[in-house]
Amino acid sequence: MVKIKRAYEKASRSDGYRVLVDRLWPRGIKKEALPLALWAKDVAPTPELRRWFGHDPARFHEFARRYHAELRTGSARAILNELTQRAARGTVTLVYGARDEEHNGAVVLRDAIDDVLREHAR
Repeated sequence: MVKIKRAYEKASRSDGYRVLVDRLWPRGIKKEALPLALWAKDVAPTPELRRWFGHDPARFHEFARRYHAELRTGSARAILNELTQRAARGTVTLVYGARDEEHNGAVVLRDAIDDVLREHAR
């Protein structure tokens, strides 16, 4: 199971394996104050894609398409595979810092993991 949660929300036991999926640390949060199992910078969108997107909801569909392509390459692919394996065994919570809860990289990553889990279930 994959959940997403803003870094500014309180952690809970039901979060399971908590992973920060942003390249940048969330503003205003001390590192020791954010309970995480992993900070997976390499699975986050590239800096170029993040800057292009600029959290503009009108660009989200194209952002998601480009981000899915990035997830199929290099170290992002390896982390995606690891997170998918963990999600098949228990709860993984993707932690992100964006304000917009519907248009962000964690949403795309959650959907990518869910897609792989559905493919393996067939």
